[in-house]
Amino acid sequence: MLTMKPLIALSLLLGTTFAEMPAALQPLIEHVRTHPDGQAMNSLNFAALKGDRSGLPIGVFDSGIGGLTVLEAILKLDAFNNATLAPGADGVPDFAGERFIYLGDQANMPYGNYAAKGRLDFLKELIVRDAVFLLGQRYRASQTATPSYDKPPVKAIVIACNTATAYGIEDIRAALKSWQLDVPVIGVVEAGARAVNDITPSEGKPGTVAVLATLGTCSSGAYPRAIGQATGLAGKPAAQVIQQGSVGMAGAIEGQATFASPATDSAAWVDYKGPAVGNTSAPLDPALAALYGFDFAGVLGHENEPSTWKLNSVANYVRYDVATLVESYRKAGGGPPISSVVLGCTHFPLVAQPILEAFARLRDYEDAQHARPYHDLIAQHVEVVDPAHLTAKELFRELARAKLRSPNAKTAQSIIGTTFYLSEANAQWPGSALVPGSTTDLTDEYKYGRNPGQPEREDTVYVPMKVERVPGGLSKALPLVGAALARVAK
Repeated sequence: MLTMKPLIALSLLLGTTFAEMPAALQPLIEHVRTHPDGQAMNSLNFAALKGDRSGLPIGVFDSGIGGLTVLEAILKLDAFNNATLAPGADGVPDFAGERFIYLGDQANMPYGNYAAKGRLDFLKELIVRDAVFLLGQRYRASQTATPSYDKPPVKAIVIACNTATAYGIEDIRAALKSWQLDVPVIGVVEAGARAVNDITPSEGKPGTVAVLATLGTCSSGAYPRAIGQATGLAGKPAAQVIQQGSVGMAGAIEGQATFASPATDSAAWVDYKGPAVGNTSAPLDPALAALYGFDFAGVLGHENEPSTWKLNSVANYVRYDVATLVESYRKAGGGPPISSVVLGCTHFPLVAQPILEAFARLRDYEDAQHARPYHDLIAQHVEVVDPAHLTAKELFRELARAKLRSPNAKTAQSIIGTTFYLSEANAQWPGSALVPGSTTDLTDEYKYGRNPGQPEREDTVYVPMKVERVPGGLSKALPLVGAALARVAK
């Protein structure tokens, strides 16, 4: 039989309780309560969430497109018998008969930088607003269209974003409780911690766990706390956890203009926010140039003038983050070799192989004195921990526990369909500021200059995702998501 884990245990992993919901969220919570017909911005139709909800779709959200890696894991999961619920593949997708709605809050990403900018309360509001959108029916067919209200609400929510899980999962649960809505909420950090626990030996000294994530996820301390809790509850020895907060890898993967540019001249790229000499959040150290091992085809600037370097390829962001992580570990005194790496940002599974290659390169790296300073700090085999698979399994268990599986789940042979939405900047909203030349992206100054407490503000709008907004290689990397996007485009 299926073993169900109570949600309170998941709450303990992140060390928060319902009573700790920030006061800054109260205006949004009250706004939703006082607009029960779902017609207003950031509201939901409570009547549509009454009665039997098993036929409703499942909601998945991220700050951008990175959460599509989690959706891919959900779509391909076959870990249970659909008829008996017993563990074990039956040749049929576990979510056969289900529908999905995906939201990427691309206008407000990357979420990982809000905490560093001192906008944690606003980040928390964004995260709860994502849940409200999924539970609601309001969207726009385009930026300038009048609102439509025919989107179905969802019956469960998957937070396919590590930063949103770290900072907002308990806020969403608290909001749902205040609205008297019983909706399962599953987050990737909790799943990732249990995945680490699964590969941690019961005896002996475990290897060091490396977490690659955004600045926000790392500063939250969610992964070290959750990993320690998960292994502690299992009675296993505690592993050392080290972290690298990435400033720009997720943005570079998405092709954001501040982290990746079509420019060919370093001086012309004035809005660059990635690693650089003098960047206190992501400093480039010229003395570590050999260690980084950049491919200068993906660097703007003069090769012999590090002060001009601007990273302009995803591969170089990977090399920078892995090298910075390992060098920091060495300078801190080292310890057990790094034996696993948690992909603590949902974009990062898209570059899992380059990440492993970067670790392997550093393990064999020789300095000018022919010493190998990192050889003993990196295991010969580094295990990749992608929380997405375990997130998918926990979603299945939660739907079964809550009796929310589709009425067709026992007989269906495939997933019914997926609808995709993105947020875009609303150029018509007074005071909003767009990146020059863009119709969809807010400037950093405007994005990080906002405060919570204005739930009626519509400086971003939710619109159907256009296929051209997704990087071209995504369909190959995520074939089931790619096929779903192709069906939507027809």
